[in-house]
Amino acid sequence: PLRWNEVNTTLDPRAFNMLFRRSLTYTKLGGPDNFARAAADYESMLRLVDSASSSPEDMSLYLSNAAEIHMALGNIALDLLGQARALYPHVGSLDGTGRSEDDFAMQRPEREFLNALLVEQPNGDFAHTMVRGLLFDAYQVELWTDLSGADDSTLAGIAGLALKEARYHLLHTSSWVIRLGDGTEESHRRAQAAVDALWRYTAELFEGAASEYHDIWRKVVGEVLDEARLQIPDDPYQRSGGRRGFHSEHLGPLLAEMQWMQRSHPGLEW
Repeated sequence: PLRWNEVNTTLDPRAFNMLFRRSLTYTKLGGPDNFARAAADYESMLRLVDSASSSPEDMSLYLSNAAEIHMALGNIALDLLGQARALYPHVGSLDGTGRSEDDFAMQRPEREFLNALLVEQPNGDFAHTMVRGLLFDAYQVELWTDLSGADDSTLAGIAGLALKEARYHLLHTSSWVIRLGDGTEESHRRAQAAVDALWRYTAELFEGAASEYHDIWRKVVGEVLDEARLQIPDDPYQRSGGRRGFHSEHLGPLLAEMQWMQRSHPGLEW
């Protein structure tokens, strides 16, 4: 790994970002040797920062650049949360119950959640997270494109905004899947392992009326996987059930963590 005294003591953002990205890569790869390399790069970053007389504005610039990957994932999560917050009250108005977003998110048991199994699978490593995102984002682009023309003006408005977000999400995840798949031997192995593990959850996305999205989704995802040198699994087995309330072992713990405050103190407000 590059040592602090091998680079110019001026806080060069190129050196700083290179060290950060390499440190992140070592961390994602895991293992004692890679963790040691990541720690060495992190120490080099600290020394670069300490050796420069930077203003707070300069520091924030470098830190924001270094945190690009984490910020992107956080922004995607906030986009998805915003979509749920907009849709849940609308559903409550349509079914006549007047239920709020908290009622839907915090008060329903596992069997009443109708999400696809794909989205409740664990994050795993970085490759796993990006592949799961690619498979779901490509589906969401087609879903929101369709719903943005809905007769329901509220739903169409929500879908129109969500479509813009989903296109960015797809751009982000597809670019990372290509980098990982067409990268090092280790990153390729991890990306292929993620495709092998998650492909079995994709058919459920296209059950019912959503079947019309499948062909374009397969084309978009296939082009990304081809460029990433990743193979679609030959195993035809597909799992389903989430749309009917039958979930994997992963959703229960997620809901327990998310709902425990409202379950312990019903009606609690900030």
